[in-house]
Amino acid sequence: MRFPRYEVREEIQIGKLISCFYFELSKNYRYAGEKHDFWEIFYVDKGEIEIDTDSGHFNLKQGDLLFHEPDEFHSPKSNGKVSPNVFIVTFECESEPMSFFLKQKLFHLDDKIRPVLARLIEEGWNAFGPSPAGSGRILYPRDNAPFGSEQLFKLHLETLLIYLIRASHEERDIKSPPVPRSKQESGMADKVIGYMNEHIGDNLTLDMLCDHFAIGRTQMSIMFKKRVGCGVMEYLNQLKIDRAKTYIREDVYNLTEISELLGYSSVHYFSRHFKKATGMTPSEYAKTLSAGYARIVK
Repeated sequence: MRFPRYEVREEIQIGKLISCFYFELSKNYRYAGEKHDFWEIFYVDKGEIEIDTDSGHFNLKQGDLLFHEPDEFHSPKSNGKVSPNVFIVTFECESEPMSFFLKQKLFHLDDKIRPVLARLIEEGWNAFGPSPAGSGRILYPRDNAPFGSEQLFKLHLETLLIYLIRASHEERDIKSPPVPRSKQESGMADKVIGYMNEHIGDNLTLDMLCDHFAIGRTQMSIMFKKRVGCGVMEYLNQLKIDRAKTYIREDVYNLTEISELLGYSSVHYFSRHFKKATGMTPSEYAKTLSAGYARIVK
């Protein structure tokens, strides 16, 4: 018996990767601009940023994603008020469907597509590390990277491109795979996260959160693990570090004031906690912003 083979049609094929960066920018960041002969995706993970391009002026907010086609000039700058976090990936792709992004450049990612972008960022951290000094390379494979990291990064990037084209064609019958959790749990977890953000300087404890939302410790822990992939207090500590970075980049408060705003008992304890989480002290982090940005490498 013969078994006919079916050749799978691949609509989008990434040829080569050029760069993959996650930057925490200062509120006064400015870049003179550049153009290059490959594609670039510019995603705003937090905050806001302005970009001037050959196609026009764009004011990007959290969740916005902008394409720069090959040989298109682009110049990003912070708005002087908000410190943005941005993810940038550049690549070569000769696939014909990429012509879609010549006309449709700006997207706001919804809840269906955002998880794909999140997996792309995570796999970028898994696959690539800092280039050795003098190597002349932008992308460099991470030592002891998980099996298949580079291939997964490429696949996630191709998946993102496919879903963006699908969404614009309104093909509602095929959806991106959602994170497996109930809407009720997701909504409650988001309420807890919102409460954490509003009371980030109040020295919250797990028991306090459980009492406020009338949820048991076990249920709260399971719900949070499903929603954000880590424990409740681990997430709260990361929120504090992220808020501290924002305060430092906005350059409004000194370190003592920041430690007080975030509920630390002393600036020394704040500094130790910050260094444990980031690998550098708050002062060292501030110095990395002398060029207007800090590149984040996990």
